[in-house]
Amino acid sequence: MEDLGPVAWPPEPIRTERLVLRESDARDRGAFIELLASPEVHTYLGGPRPRGELERELPEVPERWPGSFVVDLDGSMVGQILLRRATGRSRPAAVGKAELGYLFLPRAWGFGYAGEACAAALGWLDGVLPGEPVVLATQTANLGSMRLAVKLGFTEVERFEAWGAEQWLGMRSPLTPS
Repeated sequence: MEDLGPVAWPPEPIRTERLVLRESDARDRGAFIELLASPEVHTYLGGPRPRGELERELPEVPERWPGSFVVDLDGSMVGQILLRRATGRSRPAAVGKAELGYLFLPRAWGFGYAGEACAAALGWLDGVLPGEPVVLATQTANLGSMRLAVKLGFTEVERFEAWGAEQWLGMRSPLTPS
């Protein structure tokens, strides 16, 4: 995946009713390690990374690049939103489009934070790259992610087999700039 292109980064923090989407800082390192080492989070993503490896390799301020938002609840990281440009390693229908990804700590599941944060990130993207289509891929077995994709306005483009499981690729049509 590549960055989104000519967007000013970092943006001012994006505030929703309950959350703040912001750039990462040093206080987030422990939450990133927890997120990347979590078997629950990585059930549909090929498995977690070893905690010891993450402790050694993760920089003091992790994931600091355009399109990577920390999802902050009451001053603590509970998840991450990723917006990147899909590359040639992606499905042909996705290549060159903005791609939405998200990861949330299990303690933040079931409260609607993912939908709230993803909608805010997509709203930001609509403002900085008007008319940009967005894709999202998930395993069909990940029912929560499938429901969220539909709620966010993604419609199925195709299903395909990858990593030993059926995958779903959806696209959110660009909003017409007013």
